[in-house]
Amino acid sequence: MERRKLKRRHLIYYLRVYDRTTGQLLGRLGDLTTDGVMLISEEPIEIRKTFHLRIDLPEQIEGRREITFEAISRWASKDINPNFHDTGFQFSVISRDDLDAVIELIEELLLPD
Repeated sequence: MERRKLKRRHLIYYLRVYDRTTGQLLGRLGDLTTDGVMLISEEPIEIRKTFHLRIDLPEQIEGRREITFEAISRWASKDINPNFHDTGFQFSVISRDDLDAVIELIEELLLPD
């Protein structure tokens, strides 16, 4: 099992994350680092699969209202709330502009340490 390299960051509120291929809501953002995301969803998400994802932003960040990227689902488990599932994703393709928006999101919208 891989050890976490970057500190986990918890969001002030849970942003919606959509599957860009289907347009469906996949889940809500639970954790965020510059390496990937953790989603909280009502349905289990298949692991070891590449997803094309979009995070809708609550306000414009780095000149954009959304962050798009490809990510591979690496792990899944039941959430502390038994009605939900947690899935960890590692970024596989993300543009520099979208990564800059992730960094800004971490700085602006997450709980302080």
